[in-house]
Amino acid sequence: MFRLLAAILVIAFSATVAIAARAETKEVNIYSARHYDTDLSLYDRFTEETGIVVNLIEGDSDELIARIEREGKYSPADLLITVDAGRLWRAEEKGLFSPVTSEVLETRIPEHLRHPEGLWFGLSKRARIIIYTKAEGRPEKLETYDDLADPSHKGEICMRSSSNIYNISLLASIVEHEGKEAAENWAKGVVANFARPAQGNDTANIEAVGAGECRISLVNTYYVGRMLGSDDPDTRAAAEKVGLIFPNQEGRGTHVNISGAGVLQHAPNRENAIRFIEFLTSDWAQLAFTEQNHEYTAVPDVSETSPVPGTEGFREDEINASALGVNQAEAVRIFDRAGWQ
Repeated sequence: MFRLLAAILVIAFSATVAIAARAETKEVNIYSARHYDTDLSLYDRFTEETGIVVNLIEGDSDELIARIEREGKYSPADLLITVDAGRLWRAEEKGLFSPVTSEVLETRIPEHLRHPEGLWFGLSKRARIIIYTKAEGRPEKLETYDDLADPSHKGEICMRSSSNIYNISLLASIVEHEGKEAAENWAKGVVANFARPAQGNDTANIEAVGAGECRISLVNTYYVGRMLGSDDPDTRAAAEKVGLIFPNQEGRGTHVNISGAGVLQHAPNRENAIRFIEFLTSDWAQLAFTEQNHEYTAVPDVSETSPVPGTEGFREDEINASALGVNQAEAVRIFDRAGWQ
């Protein structure tokens, strides 16, 4: 009996030690598709404040999602951080996220910027705005996204490819607000107004509009802010040649998208991962998103200064960001039918 009791005690003690060792792990493993050097300051500050070491793997969003899926229950990843709600939805659809309940996150992050069931949380925002060639003046009848399809803008518009997630999410929001038929009519109307086949990234289209190669385009705000804040005078000059329009200010508001994060299903350091997301909602971290990468804060009223020089506050579309993923497949089909390559 004594030997049996001793064996039980040894087993119980060993299990306790193993659980304690796991609980005391001072690290968090992050798979991130945010390729911004400025984010490194966030990781360093988190480690300084908590003693938790950040292990980082960077990559393309779809590649990281595929990697986590392949690794399965053996994945070391605690957290996926990526850009655009549409990409968060792709991970969500594959069952990669685990729901999180956090008073901090539910208090700090507005409801429309987080998943309804706590699968992911928006951390920063960017608006998708209309730009135009300043030298030619602000185009008439250009106050809303719908106006981009007006025939008066024929031959004036440069756009990115329809495969770009930013355009897919914008069209997904139009599907949500106006329905599939109206969204398809819009896409066809915009294509009819193209000055050239869809091409380039946001930076290239800012340069094209500034140079007068076309008069109008759609870009994310942080690209403009980044160019205006560049050390290269030619880059600054190119951005200074475009005017900015925040669409739909008299209606639903300007389309915004997010960078966001979700705790993974098999996270070995779950509590550390939650703590890291909560840290990213702190005033200091939110200001870092604004000051270092020209994004808007997800947490309201943290910053009174616009991250994009020359702009003031604007009315944003408060559609729940999850709709951008739910309508993603329909948006892609609409782009294909509209001939938006």
